[in-house]
Amino acid sequence: MFHDNLIQLRKINHMSQEELAEKIDVSRQTLSKWETGISLPDIEKCKLLAEVFGVTLDDLVNYESTLYGLGVPPRGKHAFGMVTVGEKGQIVIPARARKIFDIKAGDQLLVLGDEEQGIAIIKEQDVLRCFARAEE
Repeated sequence: MFHDNLIQLRKINHMSQEELAEKIDVSRQTLSKWETGISLPDIEKCKLLAEVFGVTLDDLVNYESTLYGLGVPPRGKHAFGMVTVGEKGQIVIPARARKIFDIKAGDQLLVLGDEEQGIAIIKEQDVLRCFARAEE
C-alpha cells in the first residue's frame, strides 16, 4: 500500500523522484527503493512525505486505493466506500464515517441536494451551529 500511495501522490503532484527526494532530504535512489517496496522510510520521513502531499500519515501508509477505486484523499477529506440504497431509500453509513463524524443511533441528519454537485448529509446540531454563527 505505502509504495503504491507514494507513487500515486508523487505523480498527482507532478513531481519527479529527484524533486521529491530533495524536498525531504534523501537521495533519488532511496526514494526509488521506497517506491519499489525494497525498503521503507522511517517515521520522520513518512511524516515529511505526508506534509509535502497534504495527506494524513495514516492515509499515506494504510490507504487502499484498490478498495475505494480512488486515490489518497487530502487531509480532512474522506472516501468511505460505496453504500447500497435499500428499497425504501435507506443507506447504511459506514462505521468509519460514523466514528469520525460522531454519528450515533438516534441522531437527526439533514439531507441536502444540489443537482450539479450531489447529496450532502449533515448532523442537525452542526446545521444549528452554522445558523447560530450566521446570526452573530
